[in-house]
Amino acid sequence: MVRIGQIELGDFPLLLAPMEDVSDPPFRAVCKDNGADLMYTEFISSEGLIRDAIKSRQKLDIFEYERPVGIQIFGGDEEAMALSARIVDATNPDLVDINFGCPVKKVVSKGAGAGVLKDIDLMVRLTAAVVRSTSKPVTVKTRLGWDESSLNIEEVAERLQDTGIKALSIHGRTRAQMYKGHADWSLIAKVKNNPRIQIPIFGNGDIDSAEKAVAYKNRYGVDGIMIGRAAIGYPWIFNEIKHFIATGEHAAAPTIQQRTEVIRKHLLKSVEWKGEVVGILEMRRHYTNYLKGFPHIKEFRNQLVNLKTVEEIEAVLAEIAIRYNGFIPEKRTIASFPEGDGCAC
Repeated sequence: MVRIGQIELGDFPLLLAPMEDVSDPPFRAVCKDNGADLMYTEFISSEGLIRDAIKSRQKLDIFEYERPVGIQIFGGDEEAMALSARIVDATNPDLVDINFGCPVKKVVSKGAGAGVLKDIDLMVRLTAAVVRSTSKPVTVKTRLGWDESSLNIEEVAERLQDTGIKALSIHGRTRAQMYKGHADWSLIAKVKNNPRIQIPIFGNGDIDSAEKAVAYKNRYGVDGIMIGRAAIGYPWIFNEIKHFIATGEHAAAPTIQQRTEVIRKHLLKSVEWKGEVVGILEMRRHYTNYLKGFPHIKEFRNQLVNLKTVEEIEAVLAEIAIRYNGFIPEKRTIASFPEGDGCAC
């Protein structure tokens, strides 16, 4: 049984990665329905929380059906991180996560996210400040290092464990790689196999199928897997991995009826949380990934991104379900959004 503090997550938990502009409550709801064991909010700026910025505060919204759920914060100032941890603590998540992995320039340039990988002493101080400031278990998400010349994740893991964190998620790339090339899980395995390491180690990067998840589970011995971009438009990946682990067989691919019903739920949750205008507008980014692989889908997708009422969108989804009844698309690739969106933070 894998535990983070007193939180029990099963024998091999599957985690939904925090993704900027993706991992909001509507998206988390459909991932929870489809097998995610632990989820995180979009990352939240510690400075934004302190300033009481509306967008940062809204990201604190969590719901009972999501539990266990963690709120992820980022920043480069000890005092700000400590204060934001106390603010987060008051919202009663199951845990607090620190982002030391986001590679995008606007975060790194502020000395936060993966930018902290250049100063391990600062990373330790920031982490210790958060641990001291919350009653919740603290976890960390990070990368292998800043670049190929500074692959310091083994030292980082030991020192962060010493601050009192309860789990560590490692993306198998450096900051310099961004999301290019292949994730290297061999260093993640070294961390996991270090006899000093007693906390759960979760691997992240390039998992896009049940076969790969099981292969990496067996090869690298991690305690669980964190999935990011592969879940965008395909939340079924969590249950497909669980089915393959349990049976050695592939689960049936979701039917078009199941797909459109998940899109509908995602839409309704989006409208419920954000209001009709914003909820419909921000849902538009998801249709391409949900419907990837269906032939001649462009005409329907164009309708979906231009319609302005829930009723009109539901009518088009019903038409899609009829038109593609019985059709199963070929294996999909990892989803992508425009540059800056969908950052697996």
